[in-house]
Amino acid sequence: MKPTNELKKRDIYLNKLIAFQDTEPVKVITGIRRCGKSSLLRLMALHLLDSGVSPAQIIEMNFESYDFKDMTSDDIYGYVKAKALPDRRLYLFFDEIQRVDVWENAVNAFRVDMDCDIYLTGSNAYLLSSEYSTYLSGRCIEIRMLPLSFAEFIDFHGFEIRESMGALGKVRRRAYDAQGESYELKEVFEAYLRFGGMPGIADVGLDQEKAMILLDGIYSTVIVRDILEREKRRGQRQITDAVLLRKIILFLADNIGSSISVSSIGNTLVNEGLLDDGRKSKPSAHTVQAYVYALLESYFFYEIKRFDIKGKDFLRTLGKYYIVDIGLRNYLLGFRNRDSGHILENIVYFELLRRGYDVAIGKLGDSEIDFIASNADTKMYIQVTESMNSEAVRTRELAPLQRIKDNYEKIILSTDTSLENEFDGIKSINVIDWLIDD
Repeated sequence: MKPTNELKKRDIYLNKLIAFQDTEPVKVITGIRRCGKSSLLRLMALHLLDSGVSPAQIIEMNFESYDFKDMTSDDIYGYVKAKALPDRRLYLFFDEIQRVDVWENAVNAFRVDMDCDIYLTGSNAYLLSSEYSTYLSGRCIEIRMLPLSFAEFIDFHGFEIRESMGALGKVRRRAYDAQGESYELKEVFEAYLRFGGMPGIADVGLDQEKAMILLDGIYSTVIVRDILEREKRRGQRQITDAVLLRKIILFLADNIGSSISVSSIGNTLVNEGLLDDGRKSKPSAHTVQAYVYALLESYFFYEIKRFDIKGKDFLRTLGKYYIVDIGLRNYLLGFRNRDSGHILENIVYFELLRRGYDVAIGKLGDSEIDFIASNADTKMYIQVTESMNSEAVRTRELAPLQRIKDNYEKIILSTDTSLENEFDGIKSINVIDWLIDD
């Protein structure tokens, strides 16, 4: 399995940008560091060139480059204006623009003064804060980018899926690498669960030591640039305790898919002896909330709310948190299999987001449905479990879905589906097949 430096397509995101090409809204691409935002801008620029746009119409600025690192908002405006072409539309690409103070002044001025189409990236949700929204008066669309899906992981790492017919008429799938070596699809999925979906890992190959070095760099950059430095720029100075921040990260990573009360995190850290650096009191609930919110803003964790199916209302207590990339979790906690059920949930949650669903946890009396996924057209209920072979597990997973009386699709996803593919109208689907089949 050789690493590749080829610029790979991310069609799920590129097609969204193309759909909004030459429209008024500013296109804002957000997501955790190193998930592929810069490459997406480059792919969009290449699409424009292929469409007949001249290179002189495309202006690209990466504010993590030394060439632009000390620019002010006025400098950006002057730089672009000097390159403007009379009677020709400009395509402006600004990468990691949140590193420039009051950058929104320049972007808003471009909208007013020039014929241009604007694309931005940022690694922090502060980019879309209320201050920014005020400047653009809602004239922006957000495209939230995630690390690689399993289908993208297969492509980025040079695998090809081939299908054949089994003896009982069931389609079988195997993965083949560039050298023609054959792998069980489950082997490739296990590699995805181990290494995660950060695109940069495809450049170094599935080498554990190199992957951990790359993930360490991503982790450090998120913590320093997008959380600690961000607080300095905003002048708030709420996030100052790097040790506490790491402890909260480890706690959330260790408890993905578990119901968590943010107000109780401080108590748990103290009671379990996790804050052993000599501090005399536990952090306040307000402090913990600020740290958790900073992690959500940096796209390191995502929060999912609980929805009362009977009462048809969101509940304010005991949401869950999922980590944006399983590889980052393995970097933080080491490799282990004891909570593989929650790891599967984590994978499914982000796949649902990629597919454009709004996702909530379902509560029905004392029962819980792992995910309610809905969009403008439909809704479905999903349970995630490792295996459906055990009678006890089948009963446990089916019972909450059987209590739901509407006619929306109900699915159980597992790595081992047993011989039956349906129970009382509830589909049982292999999660690996589901991840590949969009």
